[in-house]
Amino acid sequence: MNVFEPLSREARRMLDGLPALVDKTFPLPARFRSGLPSDVAELSRLLTSGRGERALSYMSRPAHLSAYLRYFMPWNVYRLCRLLPALDIRLSPGDSVTDLGCGPLVFVCALWISRPELRALPLEFNCVDMSAPALDAGKKIFAALAGEAAPWKIRALRADFTRERPRSRAALVCAANAFNETRGDVSRLGSQEIALSARKSAGLLESHAASGASILVVEPGFPRCGEFIAALRAALIERGLRPASPCAHDEACPMAVCARGQGKRWCHFAFETDDAPPELLRLSDRAGLPKARATASFLFMAGLERREGEGLFVRIISDAFPVPPKRPGSNRLGRERLGRYGCCGKGLVLLAGDERPILAAASGVLVKACFSDGARDPKSGAPVAELAPPG
Repeated sequence: MNVFEPLSREARRMLDGLPALVDKTFPLPARFRSGLPSDVAELSRLLTSGRGERALSYMSRPAHLSAYLRYFMPWNVYRLCRLLPALDIRLSPGDSVTDLGCGPLVFVCALWISRPELRALPLEFNCVDMSAPALDAGKKIFAALAGEAAPWKIRALRADFTRERPRSRAALVCAANAFNETRGDVSRLGSQEIALSARKSAGLLESHAASGASILVVEPGFPRCGEFIAALRAALIERGLRPASPCAHDEACPMAVCARGQGKRWCHFAFETDDAPPELLRLSDRAGLPKARATASFLFMAGLERREGEGLFVRIISDAFPVPPKRPGSNRLGRERLGRYGCCGKGLVLLAGDERPILAAASGVLVKACFSDGARDPKSGAPVAELAPPG
């Protein structure tokens, strides 16, 4: 299974309507609409290169909140809608979900759109964020999206989630695009600081989780965020949880060494954005922030024994690239051999094969591999495996 599933027809319809729903819920006066692309570009700068200038209450400014609701929120909802259908999220009637650093209820909206089988369940969502305007906006947008008769109960809590003591234990604890903004800017931390931040974050997440609960953390697909995810994984394993996705194993993360500056690989996944809302793609272009591909680093941990694959399964983590033939002169028929890096219980692996099946095994796909002759990738030192034949 791929970690980013194609959108269902219904999910795509609802996502395509999200920009108009935001406009209806929070009308933007015509005199301000022409300035929206520049507001989006400026907020993007404050969230990346200009982090030092950004106040914690940045979404209290109307221009920033408007840009977030019309650009960043729909993109984040879209990413989660591609991810959530592939996760083994098990919720029962009466369960609670704690969403830390929720912003304008991004995760709640994405779950409603992408997991229709959960819509009829009476669930309680404890949504924690520092920004009251973002929480209020999220509640209004979700009410417009789901309707007043929706059985999901939303409790919005204005608080610093890194210091908020749990009021109840939840069946699912999530933090999407949260730690990178609150743990001292993960993208600028050193490795020791990231490891310490990960241990603190693991304790925080577990404190909100009921016995047997699942934990989901999603961060941008930057190298330092990938390192944070790897360190968080190790810290949660020490606390008795198991990685359910994207990992196909419980062994040490091979990406952790690479992310510490000893290589160019880190745990992240990319996918094409062809099915993103057309209006959102147009706004992205007008703001000078085109998105042909989206990326994310994520971790889904489970307190119960769950796993997507057993045996020699490999999670694809890179684009395809040419590799030498298996034996000198063995490609006389002109068939090009390609490879992709992957992650498995043996660590980092180079998965090689003929062009067509390797191209079909896109980033994030879980495939079965065959290890045989002990060959090693000369560039990374990783063992070379062949893609197992279908069936």
